[in-house]
Amino acid sequence: MYQINYNQPVHVHFIGIGGISMSGLAAVLLKRGFTVSGSDARKSPLTQWLTELGAHIMYPQSASNIAEGTDVVVYTAAIHPDNPEYAAAAARNIPMLTRAELLGQLMNNYELPVAVAGTHGKTTTTSMLAHIMMEAELDPTISVGGILHSIGGNVRIGTSEYFLTEACEYTNSFLSLTPKIGIILNIDADHLDFFKDLDDIRHSFRLFAQRIPADGTLIINAAVPDLESLTSGLSCRVVTFGTDSGDYCASDISYNELGYGSFTLKKGEKVLGHFDLSVPGEHNIANAVSALASGDLLGLSADVMAKGLFSFTGTDRRFQKKGEIGGVTIIDDYAHHPTEIRATLHAARKFPCKSVWCVFQPHTYTRTKALFDEFVEALSHADKIVLADIYAARETDTLGISSDDIRRKLNDLGKEAYYFPTFDEIETFLLENCTSGDMLITMGAGDVVKIGEHLLGQ
Repeated sequence: MYQINYNQPVHVHFIGIGGISMSGLAAVLLKRGFTVSGSDARKSPLTQWLTELGAHIMYPQSASNIAEGTDVVVYTAAIHPDNPEYAAAAARNIPMLTRAELLGQLMNNYELPVAVAGTHGKTTTTSMLAHIMMEAELDPTISVGGILHSIGGNVRIGTSEYFLTEACEYTNSFLSLTPKIGIILNIDADHLDFFKDLDDIRHSFRLFAQRIPADGTLIINAAVPDLESLTSGLSCRVVTFGTDSGDYCASDISYNELGYGSFTLKKGEKVLGHFDLSVPGEHNIANAVSALASGDLLGLSADVMAKGLFSFTGTDRRFQKKGEIGGVTIIDDYAHHPTEIRATLHAARKFPCKSVWCVFQPHTYTRTKALFDEFVEALSHADKIVLADIYAARETDTLGISSDDIRRKLNDLGKEAYYFPTFDEIETFLLENCTSGDMLITMGAGDVVKIGEHLLGQ
């Protein structure tokens, strides 16, 4: 595989440079003195930003964009061999890397790379640890899967030996990474359009753990079922965390009137300190404990970690308050898996409100079909549920599943649930039925966020 060496800058071309992840990696290379070119379908704020940093960007994609002197081409999973730039690079035998492979190559240039994996909570936990590391003035380079306002986007380019990133399991992307500290937050059945089943997913997480070197550390949730099968025989050190058990464990947990958690962190029998969060929910206490465990392994003081953790107020689309209309608080959340939905609705219960409305947009037919009963159970924790059509993403409807199926099942359970095929109908219904003091959560990984924004006139 082609090796990216910071001491030997070369010309890197990105096919689809305008994506949030690709643009961040391109910016890191630009700051390191690499020549960066790329293509995309159209101009965007991200491509304009890269142009200002010195990238040469072309629209649209074309074989002629692969210039003479291009040393390596980077592409995403959405790019296939019939793409004109991919085909041109392959015909000329130019080395090619996937986005995940490039991320792994970048990490290899840092002495202390940290990767956060797990089915849920990666963006939040990466962001928590980012705040902790910045408070400690470690000057890390950061790549996060959402917009983190404290770094002005999804990437921060530092000058130290620390590199912090999310590690996504989809298409086994995280198997291109070799972190010194690897975190596994949880393992659930998801991305079943790629993985065969939960055992297949667990196998991939085991392979991820095996990529941590002997002088590194795996930080893993003590609540993961059959933990021994994931950790036995690893060459690296294994550390567990949790809210009920683990080498690092939260105790004396309490919540304020906004649902923000506070807890005492213990390392074995030793009390490390007391920590307050500025984000709601029990799931975020577990996320915080994993970030604090990592910070402790990096030698950071409890006081510094407490300040960094408290300064984190969330990322876009993670229980993000969008505003209020007519006394109704509108929240948006990216949750699109039953475990995430359940955690978000439990967090909502910590807030003083009359009724919790959940407007849910299922994400992909495969996930909806495979986890149908789990979706019904998770959504039942809301007082009132409104279903939007399934967001197809990369799929076509061949499975005979619909959002109205979820609605019917919820009604059978005695829940107040509704289905409407258009956003306009949903917005009209909500305006007529939500009352002052209610909380309205738009939920899903698609474009359901638009419903709350339209209601607020955004």
